[in-house]
Formats: sequence, structure tokens, C-alpha cells
Amino acid sequence: MMSFAQWGNALYSGKKSYGIIPRRKLFVSLAAGLMVLSGILIAVLGLNPSIDFTGGSQFSVTGVSSAQQQTAYDAVAATGLTSDVRVSNLGQNAIRVQTPALDTEKTGEVRQALASAYDVDVNDVQASSIGPTWGHDVTTKALQSLVIFLVLVAGVMAVYFRSLTTSAAAIIALLHDVVVTVGFFAVTQVEVSPATLIGYLTILGYSLYDTVVVFDKVRELTKGVWDQQRYTFGELVNLAVNQTMVRSINTSVVALLPVGSILFIGTLLLGAGTLTDISLALFVGMIVGAYSSIFIAAPLLVMLEDRRQRTREHNERVLAARAARAGAAEVEGAPSATGGAAVRVAPLTPGHHLGQSAQPTRKTRRNR
Repeated sequence: MMSFAQWGNALYSGKKSYGIIPRRKLFVSLAAGLMVLSGILIAVLGLNPSIDFTGGSQFSVTGVSSAQQQTAYDAVAATGLTSDVRVSNLGQNAIRVQTPALDTEKTGEVRQALASAYDVDVNDVQASSIGPTWGHDVTTKALQSLVIFLVLVAGVMAVYFRSLTTSAAAIIALLHDVVVTVGFFAVTQVEVSPATLIGYLTILGYSLYDTVVVFDKVRELTKGVWDQQRYTFGELVNLAVNQTMVRSINTSVVALLPVGSILFIGTLLLGAGTLTDISLALFVGMIVGAYSSIFIAAPLLVMLEDRRQRTREHNERVLAARAARAGAAEVEGAPSATGGAAVRVAPLTPGHHLGQSAQPTRKTRRNR
């Protein structure tokens, strides 16, 4: 069994190759279906907005000896509030309680109930009122930032790679990452806060970086692709994807380690509930982004290129030249009538290492 390093070297040299581009229709169809499903889930289930978007009252109880959430639910219920109440932990000795908007009298009643329930001084229960306007402003700014980001990325990539199809494939992959991540939040009903929106915007940068790494290798391998008749554009893109696969995996693992530490250690062990929104968005988005750069962006690029007449004509020339070489190999590989030297040309087969020249081999047999 080969090691990870040996596996990476085999992918880079072409000794081992995964047919990602030959299965491009499958991967792109799965991505489209997942985006549609995510959109349906978002529309049907909806998201779970935080108090920053809905507005309401918030209470923070500090210095508690036992941070049991049910204690807060019971205390608030005793004041007559039984719906739209959310309780979360803030570290190991603090509780956060969110309720619908309350007047001054009701706020004081809830503060006293929480103080009695957790056996703390009433001054240790901080109350604040949050209006929905701030959350609305954050959402508006985030959507504006998303549109501006996508427009700038599309323009920069089109200029950098000198290809509109490359730019279009990258943007569609970015949209896939955002839609699928938001769909995940709709399914799990994890609270969506302004920090979650920041996480959404952050994963765009990560996903774009990973996609640019793949496309940069594509540009390197496809330089002068139209001037040769040995490999199609899709075959060279498949080689580029295989060569950058290990790098994408390593980058993803390194990026996920600190985010995973915040998510699992901070949230589950320390009870830092305020970190869940942004860390979960980053964790899911990074995984989806690493997947899309390999299995969506590159296959989609080839599908868009295949719609161009130049690419179709080049593919036909490559296949015709390949068939001619295969026919010549069969003829030249046969023994000569006199038993003299014969030449066998190695044909290009799916197992042949892309990116390496197929050199003719010569077999000489001596006359006896």
C-alpha cells in the first residue's frame, strides 16, 4: 500500500489518474441537483434567524454555579413566557436567554426570576433590548458585499486567465458553495447571526483560492493546447486536477484544523455557544469549497469549453490523429517479411501518462 506522499507523486507524474473530467456530466448534474435541493429546503424549512434579525430582549446571567439551560426555561416560563424563548451557554459559568421584546416591567420580572433560579444577585443578570433594524442593515450590507465581490472576482479572473469560461466556472462554483452551506443551516436549524453572514463571505475567499490554484495549473498545462494534436483540452484539465488534488487536500486539512478546534472543543467542551454560528459556517463552507474546486469548477470549465467550435474541432483532430497513430502502430509493429527490424509506435491509451511524451520504441530482432 503506497503512502500519502507516494500517492501524491503518482498523481503528479501521471502514473495514477482519476477520471474526474470524463465524468464531468455526472459531477455537474449532482452539483446542480444539490443546489436545487438546497434552494427548496431553504424555501420550505426557512432559516433560524437570531435575535439580531428578529429583535427582542436578551438576558445574560453570569457567575452561575450550574449552567443548566432547563433552569432558565423554567424560570422564564414562570413569568408567563413560554414561546420564542432561546437559551444558550456562554462559557462554563454564564447563560444567555433571548425572549420576544419586553417592556420595562416585564424585563425586571424576568431578571428577578433568573436571579432567583440561579441563586445569583440580580445585578449579575444583565438585560438589553435589540431591535431588528441592526440585523436588517447587516444583511443588506452583506448582500451588497456579496454582489460586489462576485462582480470583481468575475472581472479579475477573466483578465488574469484571459478566459470568460474560466471566470464563469469559478463564479458558479462559488454560488454552489454559498447555496449548499445555507441549505445545511436550513436543515440543521442552527441559529443564523451576523457572524454567520461573515462566515459565508469568508468561505468565498477560501473557495476562490482553491479554485485559482486548480485553474492556474490548467493554464500551465493547456498553454499552446491548440497547436498540438496529442491531447484534448479535457484530458489536460484532468491531469491538472489530479496534480493539484493533494495540494487541495493538504490546504483544506490545515485550514479545517483550527476551525474544527473552535467548533468542537470550544462549542462542545467549553460551551462557547457564541462561536457556533461563525465556526460552523466556516467548517461546512471550507469542505464544500474544497470539493467544488475539484469536482465542479474544473468539470464545468471543460463543459463550457466543449460548447465552443474551436474546442470541438480540436477534439476531432486529436481523435483523428490518435486513430491514425494507432493504425500505424499496428502496421509498423508487425514483423517484416524478411525478419528484419520492425518499429512499434506506442499508442496513446487511457492508461498512458498525460503530460509525458509518447516516445516510439524500437525492437530489433536479429536474423538467424
